Amino acid sequence: MIEMENFSFIHGNYHQQSFAAELVVTHKFNGDVIGRIQQADEKALETAIASAHTAFKELQQWSPAQRIECMEKLIALMLVHKDHLAETICMEAGKPLFYAQQEVLRCIETIRAGIRETGNAMGEIVPMYDGQKLAFTKRFAYGPVLGITPFNFPLNLALHKIIPALAVGTSIVIKAAPQAPLSLLKLASLIHQAGAPVGAVNVLVCDLTLAEKLVRDNRFPVLSFTGSDRVGWYLKSIAGKKRVLLELGGNAPVIVDETANLDQAAAKIAYGAFLYAGQICISTQKIYVAQKVADTFTELLLAETESIKSGDPAHLDTINGPLIDAKALENAMNKLSEAKRAGAELLCGGFLINPESRILAPSLLSGVHPETSLQKDEVFAPIAILETVRNTEQAIKLANSSRFGLQCGVFCNDTELFKRAFDELQYGAVLLNSAPGFRVDHMPYGGIKDSGTGREGVRYTMLEYTESKLAVL
Repeated sequence: MIEMENFSFIHGNYHQQSFAAELVVTHKFNGDVIGRIQQADEKALETAIASAHTAFKELQQWSPAQRIECMEKLIALMLVHKDHLAETICMEAGKPLFYAQQEVLRCIETIRAGIRETGNAMGEIVPMYDGQKLAFTKRFAYGPVLGITPFNFPLNLALHKIIPALAVGTSIVIKAAPQAPLSLLKLASLIHQAGAPVGAVNVLVCDLTLAEKLVRDNRFPVLSFTGSDRVGWYLKSIAGKKRVLLELGGNAPVIVDETANLDQAAAKIAYGAFLYAGQICISTQKIYVAQKVADTFTELLLAETESIKSGDPAHLDTINGPLIDAKALENAMNKLSEAKRAGAELLCGGFLINPESRILAPSLLSGVHPETSLQKDEVFAPIAILETVRNTEQAIKLANSSRFGLQCGVFCNDTELFKRAFDELQYGAVLLNSAPGFRVDHMPYGGIKDSGTGREGVRYTMLEYTESKLAVL
């Protein structure tokens, strides 16, 4: 068992007055119980909301220097606890340990981005052409934010909601992912130790009924959700007049043009497709390769796929580990079966390396029917589709036929072709000679179509959390 209070973190403490059902958190590789958490009840929910509103009033009085000092102290605390945090993520989220360690380091970069942006003027001078008046805009926080975060980046995706809130002077209540709440509960305690106002960050572990009640609650003017498109768009439909920020999934494509460096492309694409068992919203799912180089590239990609190390995520050389739970494995196997029944060819994988730990071998298919779930939906598993196209123009058309539009990669050595692809691809980001999974924490990040609305990245989330007010002197 991980040493931790077994309650939600509310009003500066692990809240012990809840009497709802117990949530059992398991080690995703060996199945051991690593935590038991008493889920929050309605009384705890009310305490969290009241606490967040009190903290919001206090944070509005804090100077930028005070907010920066708090974030600097948080970095120092995270550096002290970085190994424990990474090990917790590895166990509860099934994330390969080296990747969990990277997540903790990315958390520190996210906080540093918040420090850089805190106090920066996000307003503008508005010209008054008569010369008699001065006008400018200033941004103000809407109020307490409701955040809902997924299991796959339990710390950094939470900090992408928390740090912008602290930077603009507002509080946040976060509903933790039930599969992996332990590291986030630890983070909330560290934020409190760093000197944040009591109630600035409350973390709730609760069931779906209470989560939906939070979304409907008008005392939150902002909802920031990261997760599946199905859940995200439903929550938006019940959120009332809230400002809603949705960071949803996709079935990220990559295009391999005949001018590409094929060895480089194969290595990056295999890694991008199968890292963390494909449980990343920008994992490579569709690969479109130009006909002239298809045979050579397929051979290279299969070799790279076969070299992916699968197994215990605690081993530093593991890339592909367990799927998060039995439901995720069932969904993945159903998608594979449907695609094969519809005529797809399995090029490699398709079998369980370790059934008890839900480790699916990295799997490549071709000839996947366009109406199958594997083509239309987000797979969130170590499965990718390889398709041959006549040229990049056809690949762009196929990529744009998706209902998603998060990120897309283009491998080529033709600048004009990439410029054209950038203009035509209907995605929030288009990456040159990179798999779609590239992200750094200060860049604007988000999608179009079913992939969501709004942008994250610390400065961009700060804009989402605030509204502009005009002063005329």
